[in-house]
Amino acid sequence: ASALLAQWGRNELEEKVTPSWLIYLKQLTAPMPIMIWLAAIIEAAIENWADMGILFGIQFVNATLGWYETTKAGNAVAALKASLKPQATAKRDGKWVNLDAALLVPGDLVLLGSGSNVPADCLINHGTIDVDQSALTGESLPVTMNAGDSAKMGSTVVRGETEATVEFTGRNTFFGKTANLLQQGGDEMGHLQKILLTIMAVLVLTSLTLCLTAFGYLLGRHTGFREALSFTVVLLVASIPIAIEIVCTTTLALGSRELSAHGAIVTRLAAIEDMAGMNMLCSDKTGTLTLNKMVIQDECPTYLPGVDRHQVLQTAALAAKWREPPRDALDTLVLGAADLPSLERHQQLDYMPFDARSKRTESTIRAPDGRMFKVSKGAPHIILGLLDPADAEQQGVRQAVEAHVKALGRRGIRALAVAQTDSPDGPWHMVGLLTFLDPPRPDTKRTIERALEFGVDVKMITGDHLLIAKETARVLGLGTNIQEPAHLPMVDAEGKAPKDLGKKYGKIIMEADGFAQVYPEHKYLIVEALRQNGFAVGMTGDGVNDAPALKRADVGVAVQGATDAARAAADIVLTQPGLSTIIEAIVVARSIFQRMQNFINYRIAATLQLLTFFFIAVFAFPPSKYMPPGELPPVRGGPRERRCGSDKLVKGGDAESEPGRTARGGEGSHKSGRALTPCRTGLDEEPWPSYFRMPVLMLMLITLLNDGTLISIGYDYVKPSHMPEKWNLPALFTTSIVLGMVACGSSLLLLWAALDSWNPDGIFQRWHIGGVQYGKITTMIYLKVSVSDFLTLFSARTHGGFFWSVRPSPLLLGAAGVALSLSTALASAWPRGHLDKQPVEGLAYGEYTLLPLWIWIYCIFWWFVQDALKVGVYWLMRKYNIFNINTHQLVNLREATSPEEPGRPLAAASVGLTETKLLQHRIANAVEALERMSGGFDRWEGWQGWEGLGCATRCICYYEMCGEQ
Repeated sequence: ASALLAQWGRNELEEKVTPSWLIYLKQLTAPMPIMIWLAAIIEAAIENWADMGILFGIQFVNATLGWYETTKAGNAVAALKASLKPQATAKRDGKWVNLDAALLVPGDLVLLGSGSNVPADCLINHGTIDVDQSALTGESLPVTMNAGDSAKMGSTVVRGETEATVEFTGRNTFFGKTANLLQQGGDEMGHLQKILLTIMAVLVLTSLTLCLTAFGYLLGRHTGFREALSFTVVLLVASIPIAIEIVCTTTLALGSRELSAHGAIVTRLAAIEDMAGMNMLCSDKTGTLTLNKMVIQDECPTYLPGVDRHQVLQTAALAAKWREPPRDALDTLVLGAADLPSLERHQQLDYMPFDARSKRTESTIRAPDGRMFKVSKGAPHIILGLLDPADAEQQGVRQAVEAHVKALGRRGIRALAVAQTDSPDGPWHMVGLLTFLDPPRPDTKRTIERALEFGVDVKMITGDHLLIAKETARVLGLGTNIQEPAHLPMVDAEGKAPKDLGKKYGKIIMEADGFAQVYPEHKYLIVEALRQNGFAVGMTGDGVNDAPALKRADVGVAVQGATDAARAAADIVLTQPGLSTIIEAIVVARSIFQRMQNFINYRIAATLQLLTFFFIAVFAFPPSKYMPPGELPPVRGGPRERRCGSDKLVKGGDAESEPGRTARGGEGSHKSGRALTPCRTGLDEEPWPSYFRMPVLMLMLITLLNDGTLISIGYDYVKPSHMPEKWNLPALFTTSIVLGMVACGSSLLLLWAALDSWNPDGIFQRWHIGGVQYGKITTMIYLKVSVSDFLTLFSARTHGGFFWSVRPSPLLLGAAGVALSLSTALASAWPRGHLDKQPVEGLAYGEYTLLPLWIWIYCIFWWFVQDALKVGVYWLMRKYNIFNINTHQLVNLREATSPEEPGRPLAAASVGLTETKLLQHRIANAVEALERMSGGFDRWEGWQGWEGLGCATRCICYYEMCGEQ
């Protein structure tokens, strides 16, 4: 056994598990972290150790948070699978022992008994067993296997017991051969990653262009190389969206917790964004749309006078051992539906069990009145063989039975025939046919209708028979255009789909309501063809046969009770029965998408505001040009002591000025004629710089404080869309540019007014604010940018509506309040001193303490302007369909924005696809309701609710019910 284990490997499929340390390393080597590494290296090269430390701190905080959120989801699924380790009973060293099924090798003798899983592909040695292969083939009824048949790994023995020899293990089993399919597309970049990479590439290229231009300008102005480089690097790091990935990851992680409350465990966070945009749901039938449990139907043809369905059921129960536990699936069906207590007075004298040759059961019964007779149940053609072929009356019954069986078969309904005799040796009489079907789940039909309401088309993909698939689809309202996969190609030897699959077969697959009698490769090809045509495809399933398609789909959903293979391949694992959880997941996913889109809209606007502000400020507003010439007037707020060059202490504003010296501005400088102090000390003695900049710490505070608290956007209130979500980046960037430019323009206006505050004709002087020292100007701009940033978020989160159209969550308001309070407190009380060799000073120092209030009022005014312009831009885009903002939601393809999209031949056909099916559903529901309600009316006009129906529904219902135009 050890030698064979070394030769063939463990009896399990290899599952790629990324080590935790590698996940963490990937967080440090993504495109955005690489930018931060480069910036930190440059800061270290110019010995700017403080800035380098700040950048390193940002880097590792982001990486740690991303690593934590990524690994947590995988751990949840690992815990779910921990209790599912398969066991096997094998004969080793002459003894039967229980061992880990992964240790089985070819040639092992294993015991297969009722209720046990088949641990590997095994050859039956002797006897007969019934095997449930629904996880492999989708077939609901068990398959009877005899000596020499092969039981496949992943199936379950439901009846009988036998010994079998292991034939294949691990990757060489039936399911193992689909491993190539499971590996296809595993390393493909996710849709959300592509979107974020596109956004970040645009922002980084813009930042690099503007920063390098500013760097060249500063060098041309004879600024030192190290100083110019330090400013450029800091501006670059501050402007690129450092936290965009971590905030998106955290928002998705918070959403995954919300989904888990609805019974859905997310194993790949980016699948939430994919689910928000999902517009095509391919669902397995058995166990997903249906109960995976045969149920006897109400329809029951009878062939004896006075016999009804109840009596047929009682007769069928007498043909089983009704006092013992059911022997097989059919006995379970019959005994579960029969009235067993009423049979207690019957006595079973003899019993013939079911076997592969007779294909029926038979009992000899003594009734309570002492009468003896025989009963039998089995396949219709077998029971018909019991009837007397010479009896003319029986010939008519035979023809009726055959007609009923044929009609039922066309609908995919199976039948169990029941017959009895009048005496132990009397002739057989056909009693009736019990019909049974794997019924839909109670909530499936409504779930499909809700999916259509949310713009998601549903297709049934099953390995079951075509007729059964059509009947299931008819009952569920899916339509009856169920295709066989005969016209579909097969995958090549490497498990890859044809490159022209979508082009050749996309239209056929899109128009079909479902597919039947498919193999795992067909499910995979159907998903792949839809994806090649631009659909965002979801796939639900529970069996081994669903695993390749689950892996390939944009969103693979393993339903409750799914096999280990299906869970491993899926992106989302359901822990509650039925498909209703998927609809709840769609709503939650679209809410999460809205939150991410709101944040990205804000982040682009905030990045553009900061970047363009400093870029323009460097060129247009050199502070040195605005510095008061010669003397510095007294500071607004009253006189204070200054030390002059003679070390004599004088009172600012009280000393005599030198003859012929004047100053620009200052309180009372030209209006009152008061003398101005001709000397400056401390912060006032320094010349103003040749270009405006902000200390690194302030820039990082804006980034970290605002972005850090923005994690609360994961709890924000949003309105989920009723159509699949997709990104319209041109429209998003246009809105962000408008938001960012208004904020940038108002910041530049404030900077100019503050620098010009010493001008006697300046705004600050006219409003009696007085001159502002350069240290306070720096702090003032810090507060303005911080406040504008957060107010921009409240505009960005409502898109085409005003900021009050969707109320924010209390948590977001609280986080905004905390961040803005901290920014205001820091700007007001920042200690006098230097940061990065430039003066800073709190706005509340001195007697005049209202500057923070005026800045808040100024920001709120421009916020209203900003929001109004945003609404106006959306109005223009919608009026003239700019960037296809109106049509991109109508076209039900994720990768298309208009019906005439080049390279998307199905774009036009996708318009109205789900709306048409939803209308058909509602018409069918209305007709059904009218049929129920109209029984007591002679005329349709007598129904009081008639006028409540829409015109189209009235017309169609009237036509359907009355047969009149």
